[in-house]
Amino acid sequence: METASTPAPDAGPGEYVETVLDLVERVPRGRATTYGVIAEAARQVTGKGSARTVGAVMARYGAGVPWWRVVTASGAVADRVAGRGLELLQAEGVPLTSHAPPRVDLAEAGWEPAEAGSQM
Repeated sequence: METASTPAPDAGPGEYVETVLDLVERVPRGRATTYGVIAEAARQVTGKGSARTVGAVMARYGAGVPWWRVVTASGAVADRVAGRGLELLQAEGVPLTSHAPPRVDLAEAGWEPAEAGSQM
């Protein structure tokens, strides 16, 4: 038996998930951001979350947003999607470092939600 605090089995994503996905959709083509930056912005709206939580949201719900534009704090694409993620970043012209493996040059290509011109 379900209680008022237990979501129904078919309940969709909650406010936090929707906030994360909205933020990721705002990252412009040719730019990238980090899980931590998205987490900080989502926390301002929802009061919860971490970089790790953003990663979990992206793994489960991120297929419909430009997931490849969200990288680690070092600029690395998540291991499980690194090959395809790097291809998509390169296709968009995102500046990458010369490290092996390449990472997003966050000093040049990093994006912050405040750049979108509006608060959530």
